[in-house]
Amino acid sequence: MTKATSDIEDLIDLMARLPGLGPRSARRAVLHLIKKRGPLLTPLAEAMARVGTTARECLNCGNVGTADICDICNSEKRANGQICVVEDVADLWAMERAAVFKGRYHVLGGTLSALDDIGPEDLRIPKLKSRVASEGVTEVILALGATVDGQTTAHYIADELAGVSVTSLAQGVPVGGELDYLDDGTITAALNARKQF
Repeated sequence: MTKATSDIEDLIDLMARLPGLGPRSARRAVLHLIKKRGPLLTPLAEAMARVGTTARECLNCGNVGTADICDICNSEKRANGQICVVEDVADLWAMERAAVFKGRYHVLGGTLSALDDIGPEDLRIPKLKSRVASEGVTEVILALGATVDGQTTAHYIADELAGVSVTSLAQGVPVGGELDYLDDGTITAALNARKQF
């Protein structure tokens, strides 16, 4: 195998590790990128190199951006007393895509799981409690998956946040569903019809 072929195989192997891509899909994607080298492959490689050096986790909420504090946390317009708690950044981006929530977010980085030995200190729950105390939060909206671990996490957070209104998403979010896979209308309906937790 030549060096060039080896480089292409390495790229295919790396692409195959991405969510939603298997070896066959990765091979098709790499072939397409090679055919569109000028308009697609080169700009993609440059963008990936830039993101590789500039991307960072927001120190406040856990979102991903290019600054220590993300644009959502920096926006005074978003300081309305509401924090929407999500499991991961993909869920935050799904909520933003729906463009219905105007408050701030908090990314937990997972859910509590006795089987996987994940406790509150392994997540961003202590940081959430600190933010609720220091940011004048009046409502915490739990936008966690309708899974056993998601609901266990939601109950734990609700118990920990005495003195603040804790609500959860309502209709439209199926049991076992993940926010990232829901359409914008479903997310909007679920947020608008949230209920006391």
